[in-house]
Amino acid sequence: MPSTRRSPVVVRLALPAVLSLALAASTLSGCTASAQGQGADDRPVVLTTFTVLADVAQNVAGDHLRVESITKAGAEIHGYEPTPRDIAKASEADLILDNGLNLESWFGQFVESVDVPHVVVSDGVEPLDITEDITEDASTGKPNPHAWMSPVNVQVYVDNMVEAFGDLDPAHADEFEANGAAYQAELQEVQDELVDGLSALPEHQRALVTCEGAFSYLARDAGLTERYIWPVNAEQQATPQQITSAIEFVRANDVPAVFCESTVSDKPMRQVVDATGAAFGGTLYVDSLSEPDGPVPTYLDLIRYDTETIVGALTGSAS
Repeated sequence: MPSTRRSPVVVRLALPAVLSLALAASTLSGCTASAQGQGADDRPVVLTTFTVLADVAQNVAGDHLRVESITKAGAEIHGYEPTPRDIAKASEADLILDNGLNLESWFGQFVESVDVPHVVVSDGVEPLDITEDITEDASTGKPNPHAWMSPVNVQVYVDNMVEAFGDLDPAHADEFEANGAAYQAELQEVQDELVDGLSALPEHQRALVTCEGAFSYLARDAGLTERYIWPVNAEQQATPQQITSAIEFVRANDVPAVFCESTVSDKPMRQVVDATGAAFGGTLYVDSLSEPDGPVPTYLDLIRYDTETIVGALTGSAS
């Protein structure tokens, strides 16, 4: 568990000039907090950019803060387009959390004129750059944004949230710290299970092959070599060169199983399976939680599900 606490980056945000129109649209459609019967809830509102952050934040906040996500369950975060209702909601928040590391490409334009405290929860994480060994694209050389896919990194996220929530609601700072410590213990348990589960895998088979390059941090912390077809989901059309490179890697390393993410088509990876004989190890979840009755309604469910899927497919222990 990380022992060094770093102060999160806090800036003042401003929403675009369309805010006034957004607020009007929100009022006309009856979407204000009071219209939804939320006027009696006077807890500070924490708004996150996507569902994974909202769930982590809720575990730290407990019952003392109202945590909401801009994007809904199942949404693709990379290319999200904010709505006027999103902008209106942000104007009423007491704190906004975003991932940073260039994940929310829409976020800079989303916030241009309202004074709302803002915390980048990945502050303090050691970033890994996106690499592409076939053809460079706009993302090559930039930080890989998927830091939350490492339980180790999310412990840093929690430290930043604990500090930010304590500043927002000092009366409950001790509870935020206790909640954070308990949640970090669960995160470390998942990390230990991942490392232990892969320990018997031969060195040349310690590889994680996915559609998107979303698992760099998880792979690093689990001692796996990462290979993907495309770097980020903004580039979803796989080229023949990218598919060929993945095929060659799987063959050269006798990789037993490959994977794809839930928010994209797995057809390119199925071509890798057909060409190599590797198993399709399963669908992994990255950018969004599922609905409450789905397979990954919380972040811990998501990271445990992915961990069990990866370990089971690579080691042949999947039930």
